[in-house]
Amino acid sequence: MTQPLSLMLRLSAACATATLLAACSMGGMFGGGNAAQNQQLQNATATPAAVAQAQTNALPAIATECPPIRVRPGSEAMFYYGNGRTGDARALQYQGVIDETSRNCVVSNGLITVNMGIVGRVLLGPAGNQTSVNAPIRFAVERDGQAVFSEKYTLPVAITAPARSAEFVKVIENVAIPYLGGEEITIWVGFDTRG
Repeated sequence: MTQPLSLMLRLSAACATATLLAACSMGGMFGGGNAAQNQQLQNATATPAAVAQAQTNALPAIATECPPIRVRPGSEAMFYYGNGRTGDARALQYQGVIDETSRNCVVSNGLITVNMGIVGRVLLGPAGNQTSVNAPIRFAVERDGQAVFSEKYTLPVAITAPARSAEFVKVIENVAIPYLGGEEITIWVGFDTRG
């Protein structure tokens, strides 16, 4: 490796580290000092082998704008009533609610790879005595209004007496979404009680 290239790579690494740790200031770094060294740095170029090595060792970029995750309107909760008495609070056997949502993304090779998850609860109502309830949860991803992913999961939730509620967690990993840049992408979650 030539000395100017070695110096350039060391300076790049030092600046990247400083940027991560303390928002590196570029003004003083290139604004003075030895004019001959500055000229060498301006004219330095990496060899194709060095570029290929850097690309091989590069980590995937974390998306700067991970798509938002939202609970689809109308699917925030589920309710189950006994004996067809829908809406009668005294006949409520159980209900499910979504407490939290989360997601993270990595961008690489024209894809956004998303991990997404929810935390929710099933609560027994006045008429409820279930020891197990199935929570039907749907995850979906829309890009520019078109579904690119949609999956329904039935989560068994055990309720152990004397408790009257239990938590459930579901995480979906490595959902790959083609991404060119500029698309409007939304992650939807919610209860899907349709058959």
